[in-house]
Amino acid sequence: MTAYNVVRMRVKEGREQDFIDLNWKVDPEAMNRLKKISIVSTGDRNYCLIGEWQDAEAIAEAGPVMIGALDTFRETLEDLGTGTGVTEAMSGEAVIVGYGKGEAP
Repeated sequence: MTAYNVVRMRVKEGREQDFIDLNWKVDPEAMNRLKKISIVSTGDRNYCLIGEWQDAEAIAEAGPVMIGALDTFRETLEDLGTGTGVTEAMSGEAVIVGYGKGEAP
């Protein structure tokens, strides 16, 4: 079943282009069963990474690789001040996938 991970982060002032450039260097091929990944700007140096995976086990297996990727751009991030450090992550299996106008049950 399709699963997603969502990671919220805030970039240090003046480091946004570094953050973007470093993320382009992350090798998605190193993350087995990753379908796609997007990084969304949510305003005022806030970003949300959304990863789509084949299943929840794929997310768990890729944990060390994702931490390694984070380590390549960690210095561009601010502590979120929520006790989670520079990221706030969550993941789970999808309950609805890919419907649009007129497609709801």
